[in-house]
Amino acid sequence: MTKLSVNINKIATLRNSRGGNNPDVLKVALDAEQFGADGITVHPRPDERHIRYDDVRAISKAIHTEFNIEGNPREQKFVNLVLETRPHQVTLVPDELGQITSNHGWNTIAHADYLKEITAVFKSAGIRVSVFVDPIAEMIEGAKNAGADRVELYTEGYAKLFAENKKEEAIKHYVIAADIAKMIGLGLNAGHDLDLQNLQYFKQHIPWLDEVSIGHALICDALYLGLENTIQLYKRQLQ
Repeated sequence: MTKLSVNINKIATLRNSRGGNNPDVLKVALDAEQFGADGITVHPRPDERHIRYDDVRAISKAIHTEFNIEGNPREQKFVNLVLETRPHQVTLVPDELGQITSNHGWNTIAHADYLKEITAVFKSAGIRVSVFVDPIAEMIEGAKNAGADRVELYTEGYAKLFAENKKEEAIKHYVIAADIAKMIGLGLNAGHDLDLQNLQYFKQHIPWLDEVSIGHALICDALYLGLENTIQLYKRQLQ
């Protein structure tokens, strides 16, 4: 079964835009869990412009479902937070400082030594490590060599081609990448621009997918459909 991890960064963005605690990020995490989410994902950044480090601490103590923290491990503050809160999974993302959203995966060849070192730090703490990569064979193999447990395929390219009705072209490289990950013993996650239109097709072609992390599209849909209904609709796409 492919798990749905709900990224709640956008809830924090809305809260921060007005100040105060409305919407309540912790309550949304607990509600998402109650509504059927298999996991909660957060992506704290150094400027704390959406999820704050204290949010991560509070969520880690309160939820019972799987917790996934994404971020750039080159920030020591991020590393310390992950080691403090001990999530089930840390997803290593090569964000630049001030970057609006993630837009590329790791070059696991160029950063091989660093990734091996930081992966060992997290795994020694009992935390599963996933490395954010583009659907390129060498990058997936590099993640394996670094000691990662999983890779998360960056799916913006898939989503763009799917929206242009180029479905076969959209999925082709992802299936190849997923096959390679499976063959070398890596678990497989996916995320970025997955939505109610393109998720089912992706899952149908990569049925052994372990987890998808979805935030922006899911929260946008929830504005019209309600959070509980939206989570259930996304989960149906993964059946």
